[in-house]
Amino acid sequence: MDGPDQIGPDYRPKRTLTDQLRRIKNKWTTKEGLIGDYDYAYLFTPRLPFTKQARKVAPFFGLNDSMPILLAFILGLQHALAMLAGVISPPLILGGSEGVNLSEDLHQYLVSTSLIVSGLLSAVQMYRFHIKGTKYYIGTGLLSVVGTSFSTITVATSAFSQMYKSGYCPLDASGNRLPCPKGYGALLGTSCLCALLEIGLSFMSSKALRRIFPPLVTGPTVLLIGASLTQSAMEDWAGGSGCMSSGALCPDSSAPHALPWGSPQFIGLGFLVFVTIILCERFGPPILKSCAVIVGLLVGSIVAAACNYFESSGVESAPVASFAWVHTFPLHVYPPLILPLMALYIVIMMESMGDITATCDVSRLQVEGATFDSRIQGGILGNGLIGVIAGLMTISPMSVFAQNNGVIALTRCANRNAGYCCCFFLVVMGVFSKFAAAIIAIPSAVLGGMTSFLFSSVAISGIRIISTIDFTRRNRFVLTASFSLGMGITLLPSWWSNFFTYDGNNHSLIGLLDAVDLVMTNGFAVCALLGVVLNLIIPDELDELPDIYEGSEAGDIERVQQTATLPTPSGKTEGVN
Repeated sequence: MDGPDQIGPDYRPKRTLTDQLRRIKNKWTTKEGLIGDYDYAYLFTPRLPFTKQARKVAPFFGLNDSMPILLAFILGLQHALAMLAGVISPPLILGGSEGVNLSEDLHQYLVSTSLIVSGLLSAVQMYRFHIKGTKYYIGTGLLSVVGTSFSTITVATSAFSQMYKSGYCPLDASGNRLPCPKGYGALLGTSCLCALLEIGLSFMSSKALRRIFPPLVTGPTVLLIGASLTQSAMEDWAGGSGCMSSGALCPDSSAPHALPWGSPQFIGLGFLVFVTIILCERFGPPILKSCAVIVGLLVGSIVAAACNYFESSGVESAPVASFAWVHTFPLHVYPPLILPLMALYIVIMMESMGDITATCDVSRLQVEGATFDSRIQGGILGNGLIGVIAGLMTISPMSVFAQNNGVIALTRCANRNAGYCCCFFLVVMGVFSKFAAAIIAIPSAVLGGMTSFLFSSVAISGIRIISTIDFTRRNRFVLTASFSLGMGITLLPSWWSNFFTYDGNNHSLIGLLDAVDLVMTNGFAVCALLGVVLNLIIPDELDELPDIYEGSEAGDIERVQQTATLPTPSGKTEGVN
């Protein structure tokens, strides 16, 4: 936890055991502690059309501010619902037909365990452990929720396709994917190994990390991750990627309401989810706005159930409760995955640096100084350790979530007590496995309508990062060079499929070539690696002018420089030069 030398908005004074017991008693036995004087109607009042409503501003709850227990539970539940779609989407994809096509009980287990692990490991990031005798921390100490990184999906799905192609995972006589727990175990084992890279990088100085991985590198990388994911979401919107090229019915011929891929019924279901999200944002009360995505999913699921699109047998057969390690997977290191996952952990680290900075900003904490740098270091180290722990708990790599910042900004609550309540609700939702079974049964078209919006927000996060860059000629060049190749590969991932033609018996060489294939077919990885190299080798130009001067005559530029004024600390103005 924060030490006494870090006095500021997030400082927590040490209290004796007697003081702590007295505070707990007051919290649970007084009206002020249980309910307080908060305007709860504000959370549930919708913005109705054609009515005039007085604009209200809810009070802001800082990191360690005192807040009523009821309000902490409500805002914690709201936060958990807002995170729910992001936490469940990766295991839905990785365990489904686009991944290792696990059996229904294993697929349900992954969704349940993802929620449980997210809740437990989020609490680790929030608590912020100090490593005694050192200057290092584990965790951000902020309201940071972790979940399976969306970046994992692009690498893992490419690796699974390679596993089925090479015979590592089995196919049936028709070439369809059979369940491959071994492939998922290989992802877990390799991710645990590669997480050591992020743990090592966390001990570098924050200045060096910002120099090597600036927004110039992270922005286009995150944008390409979102673009790649949105493509798969649109395939699900039309009925599911598993039947789009075979001409078969979706999701299969035995489904209660099977239809061809791209049928109007599927398009309509996804569109209903999408429109519901928009309506929640326009007319919904604050408590619904932050979890509009899950409300859209709920509305689409209700309509799909009424129209007989659900297969309920899985829900009926699912156990009442579940937990981590109810099922396990054989852990292996899959050599071709090492290079892509190392690139993935670098990307996760770059994303986390931006996410932690944004969380500090919306939490009204300083975004510079020793405390801020220690939060970056603690968050990155926490992410690395979480990657190892998550793998051992049968879940793929996790990291802090960017959408967490939007929830904080909307609810004006950055309080850790609400964060711990969020962790509690995530664990509870995961333990009740009937909940996970119902999620697994949701039709692909409904999920596609939700994930298309969710994954697009990842791309928009990349655009936001890019917008912070000064568009000098040098930065434009680095951005263009890295993005051009990355975007091209994202649009045409098969471009590298015939580059290597080796078919001998040297398994070490085959593994190396497979690893290069995985890197070169993931546009975001190529973009990140090329961006890092170009940013380090291309020097800055002296007196370089931003792009607002492009196309101007030299005399015009000189006159602008001479006449432009900037405010000084004293309130006077002085020329740019």
